[in-house]
Amino acid sequence: MIHMNAKVLGFGSTAIVVLVYLVVVIAPGHTNPEMEAPSANYRKRTELEDQGRKLYIEYGCQYCHTQYIRKTDWGPMAERIAQPGDYYDDYSPQLGSNRNGPDLSQAGGQHPDDWQRAHFYNPRFTRPESFMPSFSYLKEPEIKALVAYTQSLGGKLADARVARQHKWRNEAVGAYEKGVDENLKWIHDNVPPGWLHTPSPYPLTDASFKRGEMIYQRHCLSCHGPVGDGQGPAAAFLYPPPLNFTTLRRMGIKGGATGGMLYYQIMNGITGTAMPAFRNELESEKIWDVGNYVAKQFIGLLDANTEPRGIDSADEVPPSMAYPPSVNPAEAN
Repeated sequence: MIHMNAKVLGFGSTAIVVLVYLVVVIAPGHTNPEMEAPSANYRKRTELEDQGRKLYIEYGCQYCHTQYIRKTDWGPMAERIAQPGDYYDDYSPQLGSNRNGPDLSQAGGQHPDDWQRAHFYNPRFTRPESFMPSFSYLKEPEIKALVAYTQSLGGKLADARVARQHKWRNEAVGAYEKGVDENLKWIHDNVPPGWLHTPSPYPLTDASFKRGEMIYQRHCLSCHGPVGDGQGPAAAFLYPPPLNFTTLRRMGIKGGATGGMLYYQIMNGITGTAMPAFRNELESEKIWDVGNYVAKQFIGLLDANTEPRGIDSADEVPPSMAYPPSVNPAEAN
């Protein structure tokens, strides 16, 4: 019979700690042969990316941001479950189960470099409700390294996304520098016709307007500004700058200032610019609501619940209860 005393308790506690260390730290390196070979998505980091990784660890970013995707935990923008070979040759994979911030295993190329810079300077500039601390005190070489490291996360798939961002950024900048009309034409030319000429299927009501306003404040205000003129706090970091919604009025409903156009751009984003895709963050109703809010509040052209129409949803309010359009779509340019 073992009598519990300080000596036995101390020995038992030490044995448990050693056992956990062997099982959790030592054993995986000897029992997972996949770590011995790189995955098809692996690539060696550059010197600048390695500098960024050291800063990432130094500032404790891994405490909130894991870098792996579990099969039961598909996060926003997750297109791939991390594999052991993704971390080939990594002396300290930044893994963990405590995820207070987004998973970053596939963060590379999801946003352009200038969006990343604005985010590091003040996360509220790009994510109004973020509780990530500001890194505005970092020097330019440190920001550059952190951006490079973040854009490398995801390996070869991230490289493909970054290349896509650069390709479309060149086009976006070229269109913006030609003036407002050319910029709007470029934006509209890259929206499929089916979306471009589709009205919002849902009427604008007092409730949906307030929902749209709340969504705008949570996701859009920091770039597009409180009055929709593209002069939010993040604008100073972004080029081309966020779209001034009021300029869409010159296109008119027939020219493409429609609910469908807004829906497509909010859902899909505009690659090459700071406008991200919200398809993984906002369900369909919220996208229509914020689109109707933007159309009513900033553009002054509202096609909500106009022809062509299908069968009204069972929960739609009667037309007499909905907000009237600011401008009759039939009379718009």
